[in-house]
Amino acid sequence: MSENNPYQPPVPATATVAGAGNFDAGGRTVDAGHAWTWITSAFSMFMKQPGMWVLLFIIYFACCVLLGMVPILGGFANLLLLPVFGAGFMQACRVLDEGGEVAVEHLFFGFKNKTGDLMFIGAFACVPLVVVIVGMLIAGGAGIFAALFSGTAALATLGVSVALAMLAGIIVSVPVYMALWFAAPLVLFDGVAPGAALKASFSACLKNVIAFTLYAIVLAVLFVAGSIPFGLGLIVVLPVTLISVYTAYREIFFGA
Repeated sequence: MSENNPYQPPVPATATVAGAGNFDAGGRTVDAGHAWTWITSAFSMFMKQPGMWVLLFIIYFACCVLLGMVPILGGFANLLLLPVFGAGFMQACRVLDEGGEVAVEHLFFGFKNKTGDLMFIGAFACVPLVVVIVGMLIAGGAGIFAALFSGTAALATLGVSVALAMLAGIIVSVPVYMALWFAAPLVLFDGVAPGAALKASFSACLKNVIAFTLYAIVLAVLFVAGSIPFGLGLIVVLPVTLISVYTAYREIFFGA
């Protein structure tokens, strides 16, 4: 059946998610309490194939670790590929939502479909890191930039310049990740152009800012709880968080 084919082409923009209504390019405004529904719905999807979801996340985490071993460029590569891997998780959610089964191949779906558009979105994800690096260069010159990659002892001497650059990066990252949150599924499933997808995602997050604030608080609590003991609970919390991107997207853009 086509829903079990990991290489099935993305559904066109006029199609709907399984059981959903019509696609709303601008996104709907939902009640704040729906934030909890996104998470509980994600957990329900996780429990349909918990072992496979954990395996997908472990493979993704291993890929991130391997890329991160490359000095400087590894961090950019991870950000650049974030929406590409994210598209893989979204495809796994879509297949499961339509009655299929999640497979390892789904994780790499974004490397075969809309890859260029997804990497364009990934380039936008690099903005906060660029702000941090440029801020350090402006504040203290190339010496600070070199010290950043020289170890913790050198970092301890960087002082206020690093703190200010990091703060700037955090401030910039909020709108950036609002724009990124739904961009991958909008590009992959709905045929939205990358720039328009970033704009639509930001707009959807902004019009649901109360729901997303509650959503962030609940996730923060779950992350803390999942870290005790030894971070074992994160094996569940992290995949559920990724799945909740899909459940939120499904509701906001399809009313499902």
